[in-house]
Amino acid sequence: MSVAEPRRIVLFRHAKADWPQVSDHERPLAERGRKDAPVAGRKLADSGIPFDLALCSTAARTRETWKLAVHELPHRPKTVYEERLYEASPGELIAVLNETQDDVQNVVLIGHNPGVQGLADILAGDAEGDARTRMDRRGFPTSAFAVLTYSGSWKALEPGVGTLADYWAPSE
Repeated sequence: MSVAEPRRIVLFRHAKADWPQVSDHERPLAERGRKDAPVAGRKLADSGIPFDLALCSTAARTRETWKLAVHELPHRPKTVYEERLYEASPGELIAVLNETQDDVQNVVLIGHNPGVQGLADILAGDAEGDARTRMDRRGFPTSAFAVLTYSGSWKALEPGVGTLADYWAPSE
């Protein structure tokens, strides 16, 4: 694969979590989250993006979100559970993405706010259609995802180099 071919990065916020008496890292999905995650998975499948790699936070709610969403995809990508994604800042998320091998073209990152929304804002130097308006209006609710395109090596990923190609949230 040439690094000149556009890559796609999907930033996917976990589904709605419950608040039982457990550590934040171990919070499971709420009933609504268990309903929304497969819907988000179907929307990811509808995007037609053939994911090569899924980077998923180790938190229970992100793992459960991905487990429910990935079943909706026509092809299950290699999944790496990465503890550095939990409570990560946009800069920390970029650092993890910078480690991606260049033979990987399309990545879905399943993480948390405010990092995921911050990263979408920071990477998107440009936007297609009304994607930026919709994302700015809705914010980044649970189960939402942003699709960014980017040309270049993963090591060169930095603020402003991407294009926000699409945005989806459960109420869209």
